[in-house]
Amino acid sequence: MDIRKVKKLMELLEQSGMSEIEIKEGEESVKISRYGNTPLQPQSFIQQPLPTSQANAAPPSSTTEALSLNINSITSPMVGTYYSAPSPTAKPFVSIGQQVKEGDTIGIIEAMKIMNQIEADQSGVVVNILVKDGDAVEFGQPLIVIE
Repeated sequence: MDIRKVKKLMELLEQSGMSEIEIKEGEESVKISRYGNTPLQPQSFIQQPLPTSQANAAPPSSTTEALSLNINSITSPMVGTYYSAPSPTAKPFVSIGQQVKEGDTIGIIEAMKIMNQIEADQSGVVVNILVKDGDAVEFGQPLIVIE
């Protein structure tokens, strides 16, 4: 791309109210950001407490209590890509209905080209697998539900 076009794009970006522009011409592309690498300032929010009324509060149901006591999830300790098996042709680490013990490998998360084995932090039976092989996962995202 011609440098004059890039300069013209920079001028247009400055004159407009836009913060970023990206142009693609064939195999060439250019992305111009008005604010560069300036870190965004975190915005603070004040959460107002909600008024609670004990008279209107419904008593917790026994099924809800039972579910919360017996079902737990294993969450992702990092951001990355989840893999259910050590290789594409290998058997998955866990399957629904399988008994797992604390410390058993339940999957792998690839982060920054490093394969990190994810271990069960508790024993139980796998009730549900919430992510598929190759899914992007976030920190704290539930991966597997065990009972």
